Amino acid sequence: MALRATIYKTELNVADTDRGYYASHNLTLARHPSETDERLMVRVLAYALYADTDETLEFTRGLSENDEPDLWRKDLTGVITLWIETGLPDERRILKACSRSDAAVIIAYGRNADLWWQGVRNKVSRQDKLTVLKLPADATLALEKLAERKMTLNVNIQDQTAWVSGDKAEATVVLERLQGHHSFSSQ
Repeated sequence: MALRATIYKTELNVADTDRGYYASHNLTLARHPSETDERLMVRVLAYALYADTDETLEFTRGLSENDEPDLWRKDLTGVITLWIETGLPDERRILKACSRSDAAVIIAYGRNADLWWQGVRNKVSRQDKLTVLKLPADATLALEKLAERKMTLNVNIQDQTAWVSGDKAEATVVLERLQGHHSFSSQ
């Protein structure tokens, strides 16, 4: 018998002083059986970093679908304007993201993120559409503690730092830009 996805309901309140973006979003996320709470919360943070007023940013089938990123934004014609991938994708996946979208963002995390970046940096450095951010391992572990099936999260973003608070805990995530644009705008 196949395992089913677990549904998470999130009220996400974003205050991004860098972009002047202030909004609340009611999100429904499906957590794949093989997905960790840490990865789920990195996806929620990615949404907060790139949320927009027209609410075109959306979660995809993610781990269930090899041809889709974790989040994307499409225009009215179906063109992918923003492709967001979390984790440590190989260079083929990164190049695919750049070729299929107007802008690609990789949000790398985990204790092997530095080693991963050393391995892919030279192969993807010419991609001008690509932004690569790295999250500290201790910060994503703190994010993991915020995961609940029904949660309210407040995310304050300023100067490349996201402060995330929930009912159970809080986390401070300093974003390190490894490549590309520093703004979390829709690009």
